[in-house]
Parts: sequence; C-alpha cells; structure tokens
Amino acid sequence: MNVRLTKDQKIKIANSDDVYSIMQQILLRENRIGRDQEHFWIVGLDKANKILFIELLALGNDNRVHIKAPQVFRMAIYKNAPKVIFIHNHPSGAIKPSEEDLKTTDRLLKAGEIIEIDVIDHLIISEKEYFGFNEAGMIEELKNNGVYRIVERERADLEKWRLENEREKASKEANKETAKRLLALNTLSTEEIRKATGLTVREMNKVVKDLI
Repeated sequence: MNVRLTKDQKIKIANSDDVYSIMQQILLRENRIGRDQEHFWIVGLDKANKILFIELLALGNDNRVHIKAPQVFRMAIYKNAPKVIFIHNHPSGAIKPSEEDLKTTDRLLKAGEIIEIDVIDHLIISEKEYFGFNEAGMIEELKNNGVYRIVERERADLEKWRLENEREKASKEANKETAKRLLALNTLSTEEIRKATGLTVREMNKVVKDLI
C-alpha cells in the first residue's frame, strides 16, 4: 500500500533523523490498535537521496511480520529506485534489533545486491525513538559477514523475477503510450481507452493529466 506524502515530506534524505521524522508521523497517524501491530515499510530513493515513494509492505496480525524479497523489491524496480531503506516498528517500544531482525536485514540486503538495489539502512522505530542499522555500523557488517549467501537457485529465481518485473513495467509504459495516442484521436471515451489498455483508473487519470 502506497503511503501518500505531503510536499514537505518529499524531501532529500540527509540522515536517519530525516527518515525517522517522516516515519514517526506516519506511525502516529495509526490509531492505538493499529500501532500495536508491527508494520514493515520500504522507502525508495533516487540517486540524489530524494524520496520516490514509501510503501507499507506488511502488517502483522501480532508483533511480527513475514516478508519475502520479491514482495519487498517490486515497487523499487517499478519506480527505478536505486536505493532503499527499510523501516519497521516495535509495538513494545523497545528498539534493539532482534536476531530475526538481523537475519531479515541480512537476507534482503544480499538479495538487493543481486538485483542491483542498494539497501542503505534499516530503522526500527517506536513512537518516541529509533535504532538505525547504518548509524550502528551494522549495514557494513552484514554486507561483509558472509553469514547469509544467495545460493545459485535463489540467484536464478531473483534474476527471473527481476526480468519479469522489467517486462511488466515495459508493457505498462507501452499501454500508457497507446492510451495517449487514442486520446489524441478523440474517437473513444476515456473509460473505453482505459479498459482497452488495461490501465487502472489512477494511471489513466495521470495519462489524461499529462496531456493537458
């Protein structure tokens, strides 16, 4: 689920404090019941560290979420984000990373290397404070620890998945170009063009907006 950002939040990230200030606001938007669940978000950045998107990837039914690499990196590939930051909350308020947090970060970091997306940080947040893996030197440690290594089967699966996403993205862009040409002809309604190209309502609205 995409998280809508204000203009003030679409900023260039300088450090972990910048990320936390935004994610703290997002967490506090949740009602008390929602904040008692563990959330896992991904922030996509461009080469200049400007935020491209924030997406909520998973919401735990208890104090734990379960995620897989394709689910994590799908939006980053679609949005051409070369860098990502992971964020998840600990409803207990304790921000020390668990063994599971370390294993998950290590696994996703190594998967990101295969598909050429750089995992630059992972923040564990509460309503009042955060722990940053990068500030603690743990991102570099995980990159070099040799504990989690992608085996050949996983490597092949990741590469296959990346190529499938690239093809899907190319197809979507082609459909948008087709919609633009059909709009220019002015022979079909916007809804007819949307259905013919398979675009979502939101995507079609953006195509129309771009032509205005």
